Amino acid sequence: MSETIIKFGILGCAEIARKVGRSIILAPNATIVAVGSRSAEKAARFAADNGFPAGTRAYGSYDAVLDDPEVDAVYVPLPTSLHAKWAIQAARKKKHLLLEKPVAVDVAEFDGIVEACVASGVQFMDGTMWMHHPRTATMKEFVSDERAFGKLRAMHTCFAFAADPDFLENDIRVKPDLDSHGALGDAGWYCIRSILWGNDYELPKSVTALRGPVLNKAGVILSCGASLYWEDGKVATFHCSFLSHLTMDITAIGTKGTLQVHDFVVPFQESEASFSVASESGFNELVTGWVTKPAEHIVSTSLPQEALMVKEFSSLVGAIKAGGSQPEMKWPIISRKTQLVLDAVKLSIKRGFEPVEVVG
Repeated sequence: MSETIIKFGILGCAEIARKVGRSIILAPNATIVAVGSRSAEKAARFAADNGFPAGTRAYGSYDAVLDDPEVDAVYVPLPTSLHAKWAIQAARKKKHLLLEKPVAVDVAEFDGIVEACVASGVQFMDGTMWMHHPRTATMKEFVSDERAFGKLRAMHTCFAFAADPDFLENDIRVKPDLDSHGALGDAGWYCIRSILWGNDYELPKSVTALRGPVLNKAGVILSCGASLYWEDGKVATFHCSFLSHLTMDITAIGTKGTLQVHDFVVPFQESEASFSVASESGFNELVTGWVTKPAEHIVSTSLPQEALMVKEFSSLVGAIKAGGSQPEMKWPIISRKTQLVLDAVKLSIKRGFEPVEVVG
């Protein structure tokens, strides 16, 4: 029996909606049937410019998309400050929810979104795309292997890119009324998620923002970092920035091995992605080289990670529609933990870089 095709509506014409719209088209169990903007003309132009399926309905409001009876699920790429309003409305109208990250202004606001999703029985997932690449699962196999990797002791992550002057002045990610988290929400979200991923989503005991964050004149973070501490002695650090050269690194250090990846958010190419591992390495006799050297692993994929995200989300929605499944709660739980750490970093900065306890 063929899999149910999930019909998507898109709220807004954000730049990232071009990428995810393409991915909905590529996913074998999804399609686009509606897009909404502040004008029907803009929505129609966006659909045409991005090759959306013929017959995609263009609406002049987000409400019209939510009221479309054919729409099963919505992708919401709106500014973070608008997430709670439209995500809750979508859930109340029984639309399954693929929500762009960062998910909310704070965890209390996110809890309202999840409450609405649970009450309506709809699936929630955030748009952290790299989680769905097959490389991610393969890397997890290595860091979970106590014989090769041992026990995790430290993680270091970075996501930075050098934004141009127009971005730094006009992009929604530098506007306090639209995306008040700035680089912490846009890039730091990925770093925090990768650290939690490496730690099997165990929350740290405390978070301390690193000194020297860069804020714009409106008080939005352009660059920052933090250290995370667990009671068993594990540590992690991350750096995120709109002001530094493009970097997307993870280093996970175990008692017996090390994992490194240099393009974890967006792979260097769509069709394959690599990472390197080293296990029980040491120096040669004269300390002029390594024994054993790190080994590179390449993981191929027939679909880009964004389409795999849509495919997984749509499979969950399809199972619910078929009447045999409940919404998968691991996704909102992971999102909430990411938001908790993000909130703690902001609070530590506000408190003059004091440690902030993370309470789940």
